[in-house]
Amino acid sequence: MVQRRIDELVETELGLQVAVYRHGELVVDAVAGDGVTSDTLYFAASTGKGASATVANVLVDRGVLDYDRPLVEIWPEFGAHRKDKATLRHVLTHSVGLPALPVDTTRKTLPEQAERLAAAKPWWEPGTKMTYHAETFGLLVGEIVRRATGRTMSDVLRDIVTPLGLQENVFFALPVEQRHRLAELVEPDGAEETFATLAGMFEQVVPRAMQPRAAVLNRPEQLAIEDPSSGILNARGIAKLYAGLIGEVDGVRLVRPEAVPVITGPALVAQDELLGNPATLALGYAIGRLGSSAEESPASFGWPGMGGSVAWADTRSGVTFALTRTLFDPTGSGSAVEIGNLVAKTLC
Repeated sequence: MVQRRIDELVETELGLQVAVYRHGELVVDAVAGDGVTSDTLYFAASTGKGASATVANVLVDRGVLDYDRPLVEIWPEFGAHRKDKATLRHVLTHSVGLPALPVDTTRKTLPEQAERLAAAKPWWEPGTKMTYHAETFGLLVGEIVRRATGRTMSDVLRDIVTPLGLQENVFFALPVEQRHRLAELVEPDGAEETFATLAGMFEQVVPRAMQPRAAVLNRPEQLAIEDPSSGILNARGIAKLYAGLIGEVDGVRLVRPEAVPVITGPALVAQDELLGNPATLALGYAIGRLGSSAEESPASFGWPGMGGSVAWADTRSGVTFALTRTLFDPTGSGSAVEIGNLVAKTLC
């Protein structure tokens, strides 16, 4: 059913991967498009935030991090401008008040910006408001992880996913030896106006040099720069990571069963100060399946990526879903919604 539909969509989508796990078992592993296999890696933009959040939540479950301990205890510089009460919970719920990258940030200088964020004045008192931290989310989580463990986010991710066999399926920085597996993204004709509109919408928080465009993201050396706000991954990898978070896969659980409702339940309900939309957030994930609301699918959580990729999980049914695509369309979540709804209707 899924394979048949993506075979129909591939003429316009150019390439697609869809993976679905149910109770830890791979039940859909479908691909379409010239040269696309289940092992192909895609730049999946903010879909990678699900992996960043999972790293943080696993470390909390293991006692390395704490949701509510002030960050200044492991990152003293973060206390500048009265941020001394800010916590990991605030970061995971996009309510820490640091959504903006410095205006001179480039992909090359991105890893250096955590220090500047620590010294920055927040837009509001942490925890009192929220807006989507499009690029700073990963920087903050990554630096918190580094301060707590002494290791990079990529190294900690690799340790966490290796028991699931995913060490070559989910990355925050593309290793040189994996470059041959990277899919080349293609922007749709006539998308310039849409990209310009999005750049204007996010210009307060994401400098234009950091706006994702296929011409930059098709250069592997650009993706070699660690960015935990994004992911280089395949559908099978991120779907399995979510499966390991909500249950057992191949004998592996990433967190204790009792931690799952804490991680995936509502942690913040607020209006997005910048974008204006209502948001219901778990600890690092949006609640509600892409294409439906938190009220319509309260047991689902995950994160979509600009360009049309998505990954989500449903704790009630034990289903996890991911879709990646070759067409890097800034408004193109239609296939992710359609195929996701098809899977949800059948399995959730």
